[in-house]
Amino acid sequence: MDLTYTGDDLTFRDQVRAFLEAELPADLRHKVANHLRLHKDDYVRWHRILARQGWAAPGWPREYGGPGWTPVQRHIFEEECARAGTPPVLPFGVNMVAPVIMAFGSEEQKAYYLPRILACEDWWCQGYSEPGAGSDLASLKTTAVRDGDHYIVNGQKTWTTLAQHADMIFCLVRTDPAVRKQEGISFLLIDMHAPGVTVRPIIMLDEDHEVNEVFFDNVRVPVANLVGQENRGWTYAKYLLGHERTGIAAVGRSKRELARLKALARREQKNGAPLLRDPLFAAKVADLEIELMALEMTVLRVLAQADKAPGPEASVLKVRGTEIQQRLSELMVEAAGPLALPFDPAYLEGEQAHSAIDDDFAAPLLPHYFNFRKTSIYGGSNEIQRNIISQMILGL
Repeated sequence: MDLTYTGDDLTFRDQVRAFLEAELPADLRHKVANHLRLHKDDYVRWHRILARQGWAAPGWPREYGGPGWTPVQRHIFEEECARAGTPPVLPFGVNMVAPVIMAFGSEEQKAYYLPRILACEDWWCQGYSEPGAGSDLASLKTTAVRDGDHYIVNGQKTWTTLAQHADMIFCLVRTDPAVRKQEGISFLLIDMHAPGVTVRPIIMLDEDHEVNEVFFDNVRVPVANLVGQENRGWTYAKYLLGHERTGIAAVGRSKRELARLKALARREQKNGAPLLRDPLFAAKVADLEIELMALEMTVLRVLAQADKAPGPEASVLKVRGTEIQQRLSELMVEAAGPLALPFDPAYLEGEQAHSAIDDDFAAPLLPHYFNFRKTSIYGGSNEIQRNIISQMILGL
């Protein structure tokens, strides 16, 4: 593929930059740039700003309300959003369940759910992992038993990101326990406000409430909420995970974080010259930048294959992308030194004003480091991704 931007691409980039400069609220830019915590209203506000412009779903075709962009335009848009410091458009609706509905859902499901996802009228979460069924997802035990025009769902999901805000959950459930475990799974869309759904918070190392346990106690789900065919959910789950893993690479965000790392390392140290002048630390930064450049080229190659869904190459992007993200967080803590050790939740929540003359720059770095320990696990652990790569790409 041609990796040189055309004149039209550069014009498009200027258009995106002008839009972001005019429309990105300053408070959201400040939160993202300084690793402060984002709240539900922050995500929804930015999503709806993009939706008014027709840009909330960069990967969607025009027939479903997307902009119909080329792969290069999508890459430019995501990179410019990251550079400007926008909140992410949460992937659960736009990038995960929506492609499954487009590919396998009924016309009624497409007509109802896709416009609501595009307008951020529903907040979605993902019901995949369970206690005892994370990397070995096919061992899930949540059941859905047919009862007339409904399924009765019982079981538990865990590590459910932002489920405390969710209106809907797309869920893998076992509908046939008598067959091989991958063949008895179905894909259901479940109302999080239905009787019998309980959400219990899990507080993480950074003291944030980001993930949850979700319990289903005789929850009645209309059969109309089954996506595709019964017992074909494993196929749909793998299709969804390909889209998720491609997005996890997050090249644009890593490029922004690399710039932040360099800025931290250029700060005058109390005991001498800036850390970036140290040859050993500078070599670590240079190695990481080279890895990020290689990842960006690989992402562009994958995006250029617009005629097919992401395959096992998505596992390559997931592994390298998350390793780079974790390494960036590690080097930021190293650059800040002891100043990164304590953190103040009031500052992270935006309740404490930022001061340019104190050490607030380091306050979010350790919780950011803690939070990014999870990236090599979610979306399928990196160990499992290496198994996929060895089997499906290398043929081992």
